[in-house]
Amino acid sequence: MRDFKTLGIWQRSVKLAKTINDLTQSFPAHEKFGLAVQMNRSGVSIASNIAEGCGRRTIADQTYFIHVAIGSSYELETQIEIAFLSHYISASIYQSTVSELNTLQKMMVGYVRGLGVRY
Repeated sequence: MRDFKTLGIWQRSVKLAKTINDLTQSFPAHEKFGLAVQMNRSGVSIASNIAEGCGRRTIADQTYFIHVAIGSSYELETQIEIAFLSHYISASIYQSTVSELNTLQKMMVGYVRGLGVRY
């Protein structure tokens, strides 16, 4: 078991979830229960699964939950793309958010490799 709050991947994922929450506040009203909710759930899922994996006893369990977090990050990346194509976010916000997400994805893969698991 690890203290998840000390992990860079968890800290970054929490900041990203907050960024996504802030970003979706400006979405049109008809998206408040659609894309906005899905993006917020995906963002929260990344951080939550990292934390849950750290609470597990085995490396296999930890790896499983990090993989779930990685999957949620790709889900979020797709949703950010849709938000951009729908003109809900600007090109600069799109680029900076996707860049931060891609950095987090690389860090999560590195974390899994650090556990001794091939990715």
